[in-house]
Amino acid sequence: MKKLAISGIILLSFFFLGCPADKKVDDPQCMDTEKSRSLYKLTGKDSIKRCGTMNLLEKHLIKNTKLKSKMDTIEKQCQAFIALSKSGKITDLDTITIPIVVHVIYSKTEENICNQQILSQVEVLNQDFSKTNKDIDQIPQEFKNSASDINIRFSLDSIIRVSSTRTEWGTGDSMKFSSNGGSDGIDPTKHLNIWVCNIGNGILGYAQFPGDAIATDGIVISPQFFGTEGFISPPFDKGRTATHEVGHWLNLRHIWGDGNCAVDDFVEDTPSSDGPNFGCPDYPTIRCESNNMTMNYMDYVDDNCMYMFTNGQKNRMRATFANGGPRESFL
Repeated sequence: MKKLAISGIILLSFFFLGCPADKKVDDPQCMDTEKSRSLYKLTGKDSIKRCGTMNLLEKHLIKNTKLKSKMDTIEKQCQAFIALSKSGKITDLDTITIPIVVHVIYSKTEENICNQQILSQVEVLNQDFSKTNKDIDQIPQEFKNSASDINIRFSLDSIIRVSSTRTEWGTGDSMKFSSNGGSDGIDPTKHLNIWVCNIGNGILGYAQFPGDAIATDGIVISPQFFGTEGFISPPFDKGRTATHEVGHWLNLRHIWGDGNCAVDDFVEDTPSSDGPNFGCPDYPTIRCESNNMTMNYMDYVDDNCMYMFTNGQKNRMRATFANGGPRESFL
């Protein structure tokens, strides 16, 4: 097994990698993007498995009997923060910067994604969480006032590369431990750890909600759905899988609340829905007697058809960093 740690920072589009002068930097050659798009395509059946987060949460709730109580406490803190924000007693203007550690675990050459592919994903996160994404103007007039700048930035802290003989990792968190042939998380109280490896079974990615075990905290994404260039596969080749999963990591639920019309996603300004949307739905798409916000990052539509978070979702995410919040340590 080969492990190489690579440190770096983003300065515009230039990637500086710090390492000893006598040690070669491992930056694999980027796969031709057009070739990748033509070779690796998901079927319609696969696309319905876009996110494995809620299935993972159900398993963890059964395994850890204290997790539900902890998440209930986090929810109370979140609602208290939202109430104070509405009353004007909290002025939350500061930009939050989140350092990212990317663990690239590969068994095939193409899975050892290049540095530029990783940088392209960081760029997408920075655009989507600051409302500077180029497709923001596609939001229907009905939802324009709800669209929000989350005021969160992401910086690439380091890249860790691990060669493995394992071809699929599933959603059991094995990739998060070197003892399993994966890669141990780096200080999850200060870093967002992202494991890029082949999950398998048509799952694009999954995340862990705040309050769960610290050793497995972070998100996991299959390499062909990470970033916008290199080894990528349409229609999930715009980096929005990471945007979606980071939303979960910051305490957002799916837009439909993973239930019927009566089930809540705990966000006031997202319309009720009874299930996910797929592909690129026409506007308006009516569910639960209202126009669905299909273009929200927390739905299941194709990457080029999701392009907004709401003000209510911003409040939930920002609450995780507030005093007593589960991600307060990042500040």
